[in-house]
Amino acid sequence: MPAIPHSELINAILEAIDQSGESGVLTSAMRTHPRRFAISGPFGPTNFWVYAWTLTPGGRPQLRNEYRIQMTSVASPLQLKPDGFTILIGYEPSLKMFAGFDIERHKTFTSGSPSVQIDITSIHKALQDGLAFHRKENNEIAVGIRPDQFMTYVHNAVSLHKHARHRTTFTLLNRASSLEPIPLPEIENLTSERQRIVQMVSRLSRSANFRQQVLNAYGHRCAVTRLQLQLVEAAHVLPAAAPGSLDHVVNGIALSPTYHRAYDNGLIFLDETFTMHINSKKESTIIRLNMDGGLRAFKASLGKIHLPADRRQWPDVCLIRKANRFRRVSLIARQSQDR
Repeated sequence: MPAIPHSELINAILEAIDQSGESGVLTSAMRTHPRRFAISGPFGPTNFWVYAWTLTPGGRPQLRNEYRIQMTSVASPLQLKPDGFTILIGYEPSLKMFAGFDIERHKTFTSGSPSVQIDITSIHKALQDGLAFHRKENNEIAVGIRPDQFMTYVHNAVSLHKHARHRTTFTLLNRASSLEPIPLPEIENLTSERQRIVQMVSRLSRSANFRQQVLNAYGHRCAVTRLQLQLVEAAHVLPAAAPGSLDHVVNGIALSPTYHRAYDNGLIFLDETFTMHINSKKESTIIRLNMDGGLRAFKASLGKIHLPADRRQWPDVCLIRKANRFRRVSLIARQSQDR
């Protein structure tokens, strides 16, 4: 398998940043190592550096599952970003998946173009789980990364590689990424930092799995407007903070960012017939504050939402009722559609 063009590799990284819920631009030359990216996301603006090569079969007959990157066109020691993140990754183009390697282990080398390996089965596992952890014979940890978990890896690469070397933590991380529940007694003997990293992977894996379920169910289209444009988000019908909320497709609805925020803020609400309405109380407040520019166009898309083809993926009516009670959608708001 030959190396893919630089442009394809950069585009794969940018798409992964987008699938992770952040926005990124390349700020360095495309062929220069390390590539530099500026990011805008929920944690604010940041930037990071990337050493990236195509992930290819290792070529050793006795290790048929071994894939590797060949670190060409770089000199030792690798330059690391002094005030942020630097990652070392491979990209497998047929699967559209990434492998993350411990850059601390590989920033210094003797000569030539050293290679770094991962078992391809970890990449396949990450296709299902989002992240998968592989321990090599020298106790080095490599990580399989699904694109929607790319920024999770970027923000936590140092901790993941460091703490996954601890065998109990390694096992718990793989269980957490597989969405297995991790009872508190199983982690209470870990250090506080290892507890944090296991709980973080568990939480973010559930979130990423929920997002993937919902967007796939709705064909990556907004349930209100039917727009795609790679801008659609997975909203919880019953907010994640509410008692009884689930990270499951029946508690999800695909919405474009404006309608997602409007739904979370209670400006719009879903009823038990799967119709989206304006909340008349919130609408009156907006008009009184003279903040109703674009309201007519915004309301024009409301009505029966577009539902998944599979009825088993439709929003659960019980969760819709709970959501409206939680958001205090009043009877007056419910009657607003009759105006």
